[in-house]
Amino acid sequence: MYLKGRLVMKYLRNSSKGFTLIELMLVVIIIGALVAMVMPRLAGRSEQAKVGAAQADISANIATGLKLYELDNGHYPTSEEGGLNGLVTKPSSANNWNGPYIEKKPMDPWGREYIYKNPGVHRTYDYDLYSLGRDGQESADDVKNWE
Repeated sequence: MYLKGRLVMKYLRNSSKGFTLIELMLVVIIIGALVAMVMPRLAGRSEQAKVGAAQADISANIATGLKLYELDNGHYPTSEEGGLNGLVTKPSSANNWNGPYIEKKPMDPWGREYIYKNPGVHRTYDYDLYSLGRDGQESADDVKNWE
């Protein structure tokens, strides 16, 4: 029994320790293949998240501030009164202003100001609110409150 233990210890002591170059290369190739499979799926998620954030701002966050302003003052802030700035600072024409209705003037996820028009062109009964989207120009990728 003692001899068997010594042989095992001798074998372990003499065997090479660590990984061979081939084993390391195999691990690198496997990790590279996994990254190559996963990255294309994640690449579009960032843009989808930005569009979702813009939709949430337009349909909920900013819309709530605008509705509160309208309840206090009887109308939405007009473009001449400063538009969305009227939610943060009191316009001279807002007699019952009880804000600020939002913390700061909102920026879209692409770092640009939301475009607010009152009276609206597309929604003539209240206001147009939209983001120019990723390209920064009026195009199909805009996020709007009328569609």
